[in-house]
Amino acid sequence: MSQKDSLNIGIIGAGAAGLAAAWDFVRAGHHVTIYEAEDRVGGLAGGFRDDGWDWWMEKFYHHWFETDSDILKLADELGVRDKILFPHPRTSYWIDGKVYRSEMNASMLGLPLSLLALFRLGLSGVYLKFLSADWRTLERTTADSWLRRYMGEEAYKTLWKPLLIGKFSDEYAQVNMAWMWARIRARSQRLGIFEGGFQAFLDLFARKLIDQGVAIRLRTPVQQIGSEGGRPTLTVNGETLAFDRVVTTTSPSLLLRMAPDLRETDYGQKASSLHSIGALCLVLALKQPLLTDGTYWLNLPATSPNKRESRFPFLALVEHTNWMDRAHYGGDHIVYCGDYVPPDHEYFKMSEAEVFERFTAVLPTINPDFKPEWVRKYWLFRAPYAQPVPGVNHSQRIPALQTPLPGVFWASMSQVYPWDRGTNYAVELGRRVARMAMESD
Repeated sequence: MSQKDSLNIGIIGAGAAGLAAAWDFVRAGHHVTIYEAEDRVGGLAGGFRDDGWDWWMEKFYHHWFETDSDILKLADELGVRDKILFPHPRTSYWIDGKVYRSEMNASMLGLPLSLLALFRLGLSGVYLKFLSADWRTLERTTADSWLRRYMGEEAYKTLWKPLLIGKFSDEYAQVNMAWMWARIRARSQRLGIFEGGFQAFLDLFARKLIDQGVAIRLRTPVQQIGSEGGRPTLTVNGETLAFDRVVTTTSPSLLLRMAPDLRETDYGQKASSLHSIGALCLVLALKQPLLTDGTYWLNLPATSPNKRESRFPFLALVEHTNWMDRAHYGGDHIVYCGDYVPPDHEYFKMSEAEVFERFTAVLPTINPDFKPEWVRKYWLFRAPYAQPVPGVNHSQRIPALQTPLPGVFWASMSQVYPWDRGTNYAVELGRRVARMAMESD
């Protein structure tokens, strides 16, 4: 490509989508600058590391599936596919004070359900796993309605309803079945991680991009997206910079805050109507194991959207070191207490100490031997934009990747639907928006 044909690209956000878009842009011969408000690349997939740890930990628990073809293809291109591990951890449900395996295999026969309920659960699960028809037929109904009808009230109330409430709070009955289908279809029993943690992968990816000529500006938030002479502009540190294309990977609310010219358009109205909820993770470094049966992921039942009315104040208990060797983390037993809540929930207003006290107060229910003295250290991470809420016929409500602003494209987790948010689909989305931006006039 000649210098004349090379485009000047600005990307907002150094998460997986932004990095993936930059990878395809720069390899096509374009000049790329990424602007990231945080001090590291990674976004929601980013991590942290304590003294004495060899590997990074994720701020929000994360893993890949064996079916995640986009991330595996990218790893091949980066020459690091051999550094992705796929162990087979144990995942379980907590039901009436006991722990039951949750994999869709022969272990499900041990669930406390009648034979008829088990039969319907298994048959429906196989149907969803191998369904290859257009998923849009499933988005016409809610997961609540479909699961009740086909899996039956017994399995629904015991397994699925508590998970939907925990995931989507008081909007659980509005989530469509296409989203649930995508979750089941994409799942594999082996769960993947990159050697050193996901932050190690993202840092390596960033170095590869820099080697290709991409400029990554950390601690550099973008104040505004505008236009000048038919070209998109970004205001950074008070300076207005012109580009040929701009790709932003931010939340809907941040997009509209940065791009005032979008707010009154049909596109802006669509973006503002998208619903999402937040997430928080309390990460504990323990001196003793908590889940002594080897369970990695324990789904905890949510009986009510009101956290104070449920037995457990969070949705998932994840003992990371029942999946990965604790030697990577200085011998610590690493446990996540994770939950999804609306961004105006009290969990976003409480102090770290208050969240710690509320969450750890229930741990003796799971392991009666647990004592607060087991906690060597803890961290709390919160993200108000973490999980889109897809209602019936949601595909009709999602804004296109190309905005009405000349040369401006938006690629966010709200647009990976029907798939769930995660780095695999962020990579696919980033590469798709890059291709679209390069093909546009």
